[in-house]
Order: sequence, then C-alpha cells, then structure tokens
Amino acid sequence: MNIAADVVLAVVGIALIVIVFDAALRTFVLPRGVAPLLTRQYFRVARRVFDAFARESKSYETRDRVMALYAPLGLFGLVFLWMAIDILGFSMLYKGALGIASWHRAFELSGSSFFTLGFVGVPPGIPSYVLVFIEAASGLGLLALLIAYLPTIYNAFSRRELAVAKLATRAGSPPSAVELLTRYHAIGWNEQLPELWAQWEDWFADVAETHTSLGVLSFFRSPNPDRSWVTAAGALLDAASLAQSTLAIPWSPQAGLCIRSGTLAFREIATFYRIPFDPDPRPDDPISIARSEYDEAYERLGGAGVPVRPNRERAWRDFAGWRVNYDSVLLSLAGLTMAPYAPWSSDRSLRYRSRIVPWRTRSRA
Repeated sequence: MNIAADVVLAVVGIALIVIVFDAALRTFVLPRGVAPLLTRQYFRVARRVFDAFARESKSYETRDRVMALYAPLGLFGLVFLWMAIDILGFSMLYKGALGIASWHRAFELSGSSFFTLGFVGVPPGIPSYVLVFIEAASGLGLLALLIAYLPTIYNAFSRRELAVAKLATRAGSPPSAVELLTRYHAIGWNEQLPELWAQWEDWFADVAETHTSLGVLSFFRSPNPDRSWVTAAGALLDAASLAQSTLAIPWSPQAGLCIRSGTLAFREIATFYRIPFDPDPRPDDPISIARSEYDEAYERLGGAGVPVRPNRERAWRDFAGWRVNYDSVLLSLAGLTMAPYAPWSSDRSLRYRSRIVPWRTRSRA
C-alpha cells in the first residue's frame, strides 16, 4: 500500500513539473498565439479580482489606476505560481521516489534545491543528486525566462505606444477620425495621408504578432490614462474608411491595405481571446455607427473645408462597407481592455463586455 501511494505521489509530482515547464515554454518561448490551460485559468481568476476592485470605483481615473496593475502584477504572479507548483511537484517527487519520511523534510529539500540555497543535506545516492540538480536548474530557468523576456515585452510595448502618442498630436485626445482628417487638411497634408496609412499598416502587423505571441501585452495600459492602443487603432481605421468613402480626394490603395491590415490584426487578437466575430460580413450588415452620427461627421468635415463627396447616401454605404469588417472586434477589444472614452469605439463597447471571458483561448496550429 505504501509503495502504491509513493508511486502515485511521484507520478503526480512529475505531472505538476511537466505542466509548469509546458506553461513556461508556451507562454514565453513559443512564437505562436497559444496560451496553456494553467496560464489561461490564472489570468481569468486574476481578472475577476481586478474587475471586482474596478467596479467599485466611481471614476474612470480610479478604474484605470486599478487596471494598470493587472498586467504587470499578473505577469509576476504567474511566475511565482509556477515556482510554487514546481516546488510542490518536486516535494511530492522527493517523498514518493526518494522515500523521504515527512512532508516538512521534503518541502525543505525542495525549497533549498529550487533556490540553490543548499541549507538542507541531500540524501546520498545518484537519483537524489540528479533530482536536486534538475530542480535547481528549473528554478534558475524560470527566473531567467522572466528576466530575459521582460525587455522583449517592454520593447514591443514601447513600439506600440510611440505610434499611439504620435497619433494623439494629430487626432486629438481622445483620438477622433474626423479630427485627424480635419487637421491634415488644415495644414495641407492631404497628399501625406498614404504615408500615414503605410506606417500604420506596419504597426498593425507588429501588434498582431506581439499581442498574440505575448498575450499579456494587450492589457498593458498607456502611460497617459486618456490613451489606448485600441482606441487609437479604431480612430485610424475610421479615418482611413472615411478617406476611402467620404472624402473627395484621390482613391488610395494604401488606405485599403491599412484597413485590411488592421482588420486582420484585430481578428487575430480576438481569436486569441476567443471573442466571436463574423469572418465574412456583408457590406450591408448593420454596424454600431448610426446614420445620424455619420451625418454629423460628414457635416463637420465639410464645415472645416475638407472636400467631401456630394453623394452622401453613396458615401454612407461605402463607409459602412469598410467599417463592418472591424466594427465588432474593435468594440469587443475596447471592452476587454477597459479602454478610455473615445468616439465610435469605447463609447459603445459596454454591450460587448459581458460576452468576453479574458484569456479563454484556444490553441492554434
């Protein structure tokens, strides 16, 4: 009976160790949008805790301060969770495979080996030495992964936020597609719009890659609480859609490529979080922008001297045909990240928030 119990302990301990290594490998090393079960469940529980504190707040500024800690604390907490499970797994392995008499002694040996402290003597024998060496290497490896990948995460964050900050000077804060097009026209930069679309096409490609391979990046908030990568991207996509549908300027293939790149980026990130969306919407499917809101934007653009197409009905249909591609995923991601107020994105995202379960992802081949 004791032999059977020891075997079970050893098997469970090995399983826990494998789970930790698998989670660390898939979360930090594997260059693909895959979140293992342990990581998913941990971040879901952590998000519920932070949501509970955020919901009690009376102002957005307070909610933003609470949610600003979600990604950094979640990331560090995840590593400490891995450490705790790894130590528990080796404790079970020591007790079951090496026959250590007490749990206290097995835990002491595991902790001493994991942190390479060496204050507990190792039972004599090659198997004991091998297990202790493996645990010491695993402890150093987990810490090294965190230290090595923090610069990677913050480099991607800095690239993302640089473009968001630059857009604030051109589209206002909160960012507005109408404000962006109005300012470009006022300074005589309409011919520079294709260059802007090209820059953001690259930005969308970078965000799609980094925010699915390092999913926690989606929840790192901008240094300025009034800014968000989601609302900035939404304003840029709306500006490109208005330029293609409403402005009486030369048609730009680069604007269409930018909208396509942004749509694909949003959809890849939405797929990572298992957010539902229609992958092939019809041009006449309903969107979250009301016709009256579009008419107001049309009047503002025309009133500022921006050349607009005379056929407003056709312009509206064309705009809706562009917007429908990214409309639902934009609002869903704004709700998921608790983005600050911005017109045509987070101002209408609450209806989507209840459908979202953070970090409920599926593996992709």
